[in-house]
Amino acid sequence: MNVHSSKYKCTECGKCFNSSRTLTVHRRIHSGEKPFECTVCSKRFTTSRELVLHSRIHSGEKPYKCHECDKVFSRSAHLTNHMRVHTGEKPYKCSLCNKSFSHSGNLQRHTRHVHSNRRPYDCRYCGKLFKSSRELKCHVRIHTGAKPFSCRHCSDCFTRHRQLKAHLLKSHNEGTWFTCHICQKNFCHSGSLKIHLVRHEGVKPYVCCECPKNFCTGYELRRHQLMHSDVKHFCCGSCGKYFGRKHYVVWHFKRCSRRLGFIGL
Repeated sequence: MNVHSSKYKCTECGKCFNSSRTLTVHRRIHSGEKPFECTVCSKRFTTSRELVLHSRIHSGEKPYKCHECDKVFSRSAHLTNHMRVHTGEKPYKCSLCNKSFSHSGNLQRHTRHVHSNRRPYDCRYCGKLFKSSRELKCHVRIHTGAKPFSCRHCSDCFTRHRQLKAHLLKSHNEGTWFTCHICQKNFCHSGSLKIHLVRHEGVKPYVCCECPKNFCTGYELRRHQLMHSDVKHFCCGSCGKYFGRKHYVVWHFKRCSRRLGFIGL
């Protein structure tokens, strides 16, 4: 670092900056100061640029357009992330297993789910443990029957956002399909297409330790391994009966709640 760039130094962490203005903005990290306030929702920001980008949520402005599928975004960073759907670029690599990801958030989730056994979140209905509050929140809907994601075109509601996204594509032709370049089959989610492409390759790296069966994905292996286990994690929120598989309890809950008159809870 040259002399000029070392001129403005943060007394809190020792980091150096080229100008006093940059140092002033940096110091807000330590002080927590957020001088820029949104006039619509009163949310505050550290810099004026962050406020400008946030304001597009309210105005609906989306100046960044994908030249492949015409999808538009409010931030250039969002467009950059989206372009990886088309290019297949995966710049974020796991240091433990060398698996690569298109987004840093996906790498963080992978590390948390695959390389960590810590499960600090427990379900108050059945006691099942989860690695993240998001996982727990989705799981609890099995017990409560909650469907917080509603379609703006019709009266249908869904337990998960990915279900709503699939519905919008299939029923209202809203959104972007992900198409296999080999067989032209369409998918609602990029993850589903990736799994499908693995099937074309014929690779099944996930091996069951109880029997000779192999699987394309870790999810399929985990679902299969339930066959070898007597553990029943999924509990019906209406009658308390336990099941070994999620789709069993979902199917049962619909019938059980109808029988007991709990529809609409």
